[in-house]
Amino acid sequence: MSVVGGVAAFGGASWLEAFSAGAVPGESPYGPLATRPDANGVFLPKGFTSRIVARSGQQVAGYTWHPAPDGGACFADGSGWIYVSNSEIDRTGGVGAIKFAADGSITGAHRTLSGTNRNCAGGATPWNTWLSCEEVDKGAVFETDPWGVKPAVRRPAMGLFTHEACAVDPDRRVVYMTEDRRDGRFYRFVPSSWPDLAAGQLEVLVETNGSLSWQAIPDPSASSTPTRLQVPGSKVFNGGEGCYYADGTCWFTTKGDNKVWAYDAASNQLSLTYEPGNGAPLSGVDNVTGASNGDLFVAEDGGDMQICIIADGAVAPFLQVDRSGRSEIAGPAFNPAGERFYFSSQRGTTGSSSDGITYEVTGPFRH
Repeated sequence: MSVVGGVAAFGGASWLEAFSAGAVPGESPYGPLATRPDANGVFLPKGFTSRIVARSGQQVAGYTWHPAPDGGACFADGSGWIYVSNSEIDRTGGVGAIKFAADGSITGAHRTLSGTNRNCAGGATPWNTWLSCEEVDKGAVFETDPWGVKPAVRRPAMGLFTHEACAVDPDRRVVYMTEDRRDGRFYRFVPSSWPDLAAGQLEVLVETNGSLSWQAIPDPSASSTPTRLQVPGSKVFNGGEGCYYADGTCWFTTKGDNKVWAYDAASNQLSLTYEPGNGAPLSGVDNVTGASNGDLFVAEDGGDMQICIIADGAVAPFLQVDRSGRSEIAGPAFNPAGERFYFSSQRGTTGSSSDGITYEVTGPFRH
């Protein structure tokens, strides 16, 4: 079916209420932001605190934190966890990681991928790898080891295009992917042998007379024609950004028109979770992640440099970074227990890629 008007059906019993596209802003379940930023320059709701865990160019447990930190995710590491972070920088790109103990103290940091180009977002896999995506023409997906033990592997079968983010659907054994172009597409990769991503079929979402289907991309290598132009009728999305899967639904954002989409994989339906209007606070939609109870957190590239929460049928600011109008907010991710939340201001307060700042927020998160 085509886009369903009105209310988007959220997956999971924890969703208390669907969010109507274009609805007016509501109240955050955590209350309003403080009227002043904290010592780290972050406006937070009452009961929440922040700390800076890394700055670009500065040492973190022996690793020099990379410039332009972007998409990220957390992985369980014994009683602790690892936060991985892309570097959206030309030619050097790559991925860095910070190790945390159970009490949140930093115990190590390391590089997991080097020598790639503009690693923007990506996605975590259920088998504990990080898919890091190159946001360049004929960019690739690299499967990386958060522990930095196994070498990263390039996955060209997943297509060569302007990759943004991806999300693994273990139920249908596919990987959804977004494309950051004004005429981008929404893809899925179907591995030949799950969960091996070395070979498989790249498909694109097609809309024909109001019905959705997935059709194979003839040449994923885009040797002569970009992947987005190979299948007639493939549905156009204006600037694909973040991508997140949970409970049968893949949420993804499109920055060009400032929308959050919900693809219901079971029913093969596409709906709008959020679109601008009526004074809603969320603008410049970018990276997206979710809490264990179903709340969505959407980072802004633009707007007020906020991370907004979509919960209980409303959208509202969850946090805001002060004096960061030349930056973007990226890499939102919860640790495995859902009690600590990570994100980055990609270019900090100066607007320079060398001024990236990565934060941790703790507080009474809903579960």
